[in-house]
Amino acid sequence: MMSGGVGKYTHIDNQKVSGSVPSVPDPGHVTVQFTDSNLQTFPPSESQGKISGGPRPPRDADVRLEVFNGVNAMQYRVEHQKMESGLGYKLSKVKKHDTFSKPVSGSEESQQGGWFRTFTVAAYKPYFDVDTTDVLERIKYSLFPFRGTFTEKTVNNPDLYGPFWICTTLIFVAASIGTFVTYIAHKLQKKEWNYDINLVTWSAGVFYGYVLLVPLVLYVILKYFSAPSGLVQLFCLYGYSLFVFIPALCLSVIPLEIFRWVIAGVAGFMSATFVALNLRAHIMSAGERWFFIVAGIFLLQLALSVVLKLYLFTVTV
Repeated sequence: MMSGGVGKYTHIDNQKVSGSVPSVPDPGHVTVQFTDSNLQTFPPSESQGKISGGPRPPRDADVRLEVFNGVNAMQYRVEHQKMESGLGYKLSKVKKHDTFSKPVSGSEESQQGGWFRTFTVAAYKPYFDVDTTDVLERIKYSLFPFRGTFTEKTVNNPDLYGPFWICTTLIFVAASIGTFVTYIAHKLQKKEWNYDINLVTWSAGVFYGYVLLVPLVLYVILKYFSAPSGLVQLFCLYGYSLFVFIPALCLSVIPLEIFRWVIAGVAGFMSATFVALNLRAHIMSAGERWFFIVAGIFLLQLALSVVLKLYLFTVTV
């Protein structure tokens, strides 16, 4: 209806007028229906229905979805860090160096300093990472000295476990066998017997000193002749070369002087051959003097067997 001729509509009757558009009721409250969000699907399916009015407020499902995504992201970061740390630890054990390698800059090892690291347990841990199978296999190579393949087998994984226990076993075997043989000899001649503690101290000085000093001197000599070898690998080679003296000492209980000389000579020859043949291929790169170096190594090992025969294989009453 128009009033006052002004041209404004004051109201429209809520009735159907022929030829006119029916009136629309004034919406008081708009009802919007949404389907339940599926949290198992990402992103959630879009809501269905007719949306009118202003922007809709966040629903409880949306809040839960954001929390769910945040937790998943946090768990992913934690698992990723664990995988990186575990992979780094495994890679650190793949390669072992024969000499003490330089620590990576920025690591905890580099903060300790170069030479200070040699006085830590962690520096020697890789050289004791062997099992019984490895030790027995290396002992077998030392008993067959003409192969000359011991250095090739241990170049990537030299150990100090075998040399340490071989020397320690030699000390106790030498002291116990020497004491037993001396005791029997005194009893057979009905003489008084007194225990000699010097057998233990002298054996420890000979075996530990030989395995430590001789490889160290040889390391310096080879470096001087431009044929350097790994220091730990030399310790490993000389340590296993002494294993043959363990059965030789056990056979020295037989009270025959000529037999003891034969046993000491055979053990010394096998030990000297084992060391010389395994170092020959490496020392040949030193030039024409390689023969004299190998000959010196061979004779020094024979001299050790003579010293052991005169002191440990000889019984004095």
